[in-house]
Amino acid sequence: MLRPAAVLAALFAAALLALPAAAVELGDDGLHKPLWLRETFKDLREDLAEANAEGKRLLVTYEQRGCIYCTEMHEKVFTDPAIEKLIVDHYFVVQLNLFGDVEVTDFDGTTMSEKEMAMRWGVMFTPTLIFLPEEVAEDTTAADAAVAMMPGSFGKGTTEALLIWVRDRIYEDGENFQKFVAERMVGEN
Repeated sequence: MLRPAAVLAALFAAALLALPAAAVELGDDGLHKPLWLRETFKDLREDLAEANAEGKRLLVTYEQRGCIYCTEMHEKVFTDPAIEKLIVDHYFVVQLNLFGDVEVTDFDGTTMSEKEMAMRWGVMFTPTLIFLPEEVAEDTTAADAAVAMMPGSFGKGTTEALLIWVRDRIYEDGENFQKFVAERMVGEN
């Protein structure tokens, strides 16, 4: 027979497990604001220089207020300890608002609002993650320079694989990302 204290402890533990994941703080713009986000002047040339100075890769994320897929990523994927460590250790993350009016300066010097830049780069979904190389020519746009663009919400396995694929520059060897993901899945089984 279980003691009352053991029953109470088991009920408390079960109640904790039933609670949703801790919500990530929302900013005044309605976007999620994890601690690893960088507040910058949104000049990608400066952001790239700062990322390089820290030995990190520049990652631009487009999100929007009320995006259920952004919430999914922030509450269930980015909070995974392995994924959060990859982001913190290897990425300089700049957030843009799909419908925002803050000015963004592209690598080619073009300046326009976040929403106009989204149109320029062909960003149609949120979240969209744009991974940049360490060097970008002055006459190039972020979309043209990107080593990878991930439109939409993906699970932990795919997101972790993409962070590793970019971090380790596996794309430079010509390995297709989908093949990389498939090989990781086979290796885990």
